Amino acid sequence: MLKVYISVALLACLSVLQSCSNKAASADAGAADEAAAAAPVQATPAARQTIHQVVTAEAVLYPIKQASITPKVSAPVARFLVQRGDHVREGQLLAVLENRDLAAAAQESKQLYEQSEATFETTKNATMPDDLTKAKADTESAREALDAAKKVYQNRLSLLQQGAVAQKLVDDAKVALVQAQALYDTSNQHLKSLQTVGRPEQLKAAQAQRDAAKAHYESAAAQVSYAEVRSPISGIVSDRPINVGEMASAGSPVLSIVDISKVIARVNVAVREAASIRTGRPATITTPGGELPAKVTVVSPAVDPSTTTIQIWVEATNKGELLKPGTTAQISMDIGDVPNAVVVPVAALLASDDGGERVMIAGKDNLAHESKVKVGVRTSDQVQILSGVNPGDQVITEGALGLDDKAKITITKPADEAGGGDKANEASDKK
Repeated sequence: MLKVYISVALLACLSVLQSCSNKAASADAGAADEAAAAAPVQATPAARQTIHQVVTAEAVLYPIKQASITPKVSAPVARFLVQRGDHVREGQLLAVLENRDLAAAAQESKQLYEQSEATFETTKNATMPDDLTKAKADTESAREALDAAKKVYQNRLSLLQQGAVAQKLVDDAKVALVQAQALYDTSNQHLKSLQTVGRPEQLKAAQAQRDAAKAHYESAAAQVSYAEVRSPISGIVSDRPINVGEMASAGSPVLSIVDISKVIARVNVAVREAASIRTGRPATITTPGGELPAKVTVVSPAVDPSTTTIQIWVEATNKGELLKPGTTAQISMDIGDVPNAVVVPVAALLASDDGGERVMIAGKDNLAHESKVKVGVRTSDQVQILSGVNPGDQVITEGALGLDDKAKITITKPADEAGGGDKANEASDKK
């Protein structure tokens, strides 16, 4: 009987011990499941600091000046005086076109001009003075004849009243007076015409003929000068598409000149970044051959509607003419410092579904909170947050991708920091 009681007691004890063991295992499993549900992340606090703004973009290099030289007349090329790669100066003679027909036409025009000039001088200095002198003499003679006729008529009229002459003599004197008056009026009118109308109009006509001949001669001389092709700028001959003897057509380039003593890098940047760019700001042009100091010279006042960007020109001195037009380069434009900015690592930025940007903030409740942000200045590793993050907020820099809003998280340390902590613990254990 005693053995039975002992067996029952042992079974009861074993049952109690088994129950406690099951509860402990269940508690450990629950804790493990809860720990497994919390996503491990790394976070960095948003800081208020000064951020240096530098805008970088790809650009293409262009010469500071370039000119495609097209002749104004069509003619075969008589000779070229330069080759590709030659340095030329402004106004230098580069090529000569065939111009014998143009020269002959210019010579003919010159002779016609000289003839018109001689005619004008003759009209001004010889013909007009002679005509005017003769008209004055004729008028004076007619006036004297008129005065004499008046005196004869008056004398005969007086004698007729005294009965000393016949009526016929008086009538003859009156006829002579009328004829003298008519001759005087005609001569006087002719003189006035020469003085008021004839002389100025004849001179004007002769001068017009001379001026027309002169203009024709100058036009022909200009046509001859067009046969000489000269450089409008100083630079290097970059292209010569035709050869001696081939026809140079008016409007088609026969030579191309580029001035690469300086280069222009044309770059398109987003409107947001271009808002802070000003002319005169320092910049850097980076190519495989090295870096060149430069400056911003042009900020386009209009947005390109096809790319919604603004074009910026950056100019640099091309020492040794090492940079060639058409080369791709990296442009860095120094915009300046933005003080007292809220700054977070670039790794914290995530793309949102609406096309904007967002970050995940590690809350004190061990949950991840999504926040849409508006960004400003960007650098290679930092970004300015204009709205959506406050200084001190723990923004998640690793582990945020794919993390849902209000998901459970646990903040872990970077591997190097964790490794350092483990080594410190090992050293402490050894002590």
